[in-house]
Amino acid sequence: MALPLLAATVVVALVLGYRFYGRWVARQFALDPSAPTPAHRHEDGIDFVPTRPFYLFGQHFSAIAAAGPIVGPILACGQFGWLPCILWIGFGVIFIGAVHDVSTLVASVRHDGRSIAEVVKVNLGRPAWLTILAFIWLALVYVIVAFVDITAGTFVTQKTSADGITTDFNQGGAVALAALLYLGLALVMGAVNRFLRPPLWLQTVIFVPATLFVIWFGTQHSTWLVLGWREWVWLILAYCAAASVTPMWLLMQPRGYLGGFVLYGALLVGVIGIFFGGFTIEQPAWKGFDTPGATGLLFPFLFVTIACGACSGFHGLVCSGTTSKQIDNEKHCHPIGYGAMLLEAFVALIALATIMIVAKPSGGPGKTYAEGLARFITLLIGDSPEAQRTAVTFGAMALSTFIFDTLDSATRLGRYILQELFDRHGKLSMVVTSLVTVGAPLYFLEASKSGSYSLFWTLFGTSNQLLASLSLLAISVWLWRGGKRPWFTLVPAALVMAVTVTSLVLQARNLGKAEVGTTVWLNGLVSVILLALALALVGFAARAIRRPAGAAV
Repeated sequence: MALPLLAATVVVALVLGYRFYGRWVARQFALDPSAPTPAHRHEDGIDFVPTRPFYLFGQHFSAIAAAGPIVGPILACGQFGWLPCILWIGFGVIFIGAVHDVSTLVASVRHDGRSIAEVVKVNLGRPAWLTILAFIWLALVYVIVAFVDITAGTFVTQKTSADGITTDFNQGGAVALAALLYLGLALVMGAVNRFLRPPLWLQTVIFVPATLFVIWFGTQHSTWLVLGWREWVWLILAYCAAASVTPMWLLMQPRGYLGGFVLYGALLVGVIGIFFGGFTIEQPAWKGFDTPGATGLLFPFLFVTIACGACSGFHGLVCSGTTSKQIDNEKHCHPIGYGAMLLEAFVALIALATIMIVAKPSGGPGKTYAEGLARFITLLIGDSPEAQRTAVTFGAMALSTFIFDTLDSATRLGRYILQELFDRHGKLSMVVTSLVTVGAPLYFLEASKSGSYSLFWTLFGTSNQLLASLSLLAISVWLWRGGKRPWFTLVPAALVMAVTVTSLVLQARNLGKAEVGTTVWLNGLVSVILLALALALVGFAARAIRRPAGAAV
């Protein structure tokens, strides 16, 4: 099958899914545009901020579309072939991933902007709340570990030649400088929007081109920020800690808005490359059920390796942790919750295309994606050495931008969780809980080395999707106790749980095989802990669902 025809089929499926199934799911919640949302009831200028839907869509989309839908599909395609990846991305996102996202968003809005953990507490009881807090926090640690490692790796990647011409160009330094200037632009835009209040269109025409300019500027001064992987790990985690306590209007909202345009740019480039580039599919459609490599059996590891490209529990944390506190109108939950997830599936499709057009990838997923986007971009700007440098920098910058948006969101969510757990909400608690949230990933990464994300990826994907299953289970209990039929959330919860529990059991076997203290042994130990927490939550849900509505849990 030709690449354009294959991509067009997926796009049509996503559009139809949004138009019909997504709208049907939204109707099950009876969204009320006249109902006051938590953003209005608790407006504080920091966490609760009513936000225009287009602005919020960009922020939400950039927060959820991180390395998962890029790295995951590339890894899975290299392991199993592109056909099972396409099938899982298309089916999974329409009937599971997007349903999860819009459901957690609506549930949080209806629970006064509380996190999914608080939704569990209300509907399943305090023991279940404590259990899912532990589960979420462990899952967030793995999100931060994997993504910090990937980001630091993009900042130290070396590229000293283009088409055989030796240069002083340092790709990692170019990406690092561009990323730092991008964050500075977000701060300036946040301050301008807050204090000068110019129209959004004016801010867009100024700051979006400025974002493209800093990418070019990074290629011109690629040796300004040349640091080692470990130094970047410390700096990125320090940024995460600071960003998690920064007012949303100053950094998170404008950075998310600008990051959304980087995403949109990557999507546009992907569309041009896929449909007009004339590239052919070089990768095989199918490689077998069990192929040698880091993942193993197609079931369950295909599903958890693709991770956020089809379904992500982290999205529920974003929906219920930050986005629900900014929803201006309940009707916006459908396009932001369901629609953004479908668009993320298209991000996954483009990432998949970057490996499908290469017979033998020469590097890891990050390099494959950056070079694939660069091949698409050179269709527009030419293939001179200068154009190639700019194109590759844009591809790597796009990946690091996606990850940055998720990293500080994950840290902020970790802060929320710990503050909920200890019921402390002052400024000191904000700082302490942020430091604790980045402290655990720092410990893991200090004990590892560059590229260790590959050792954590399978467990990251497993815990991430199992969290989605548990969130859907809690929402099903909420719907049931409210007199509604929750099959559209309960069936996806059961399917994803079957996949992820199998994955955990297979990974837990490493606990008795690996040397104590190694990463593999640690992953096995965490697998056992996550499995126990998940089974406990299933028990709490079964107990709660047997009680009549209004009964204490």
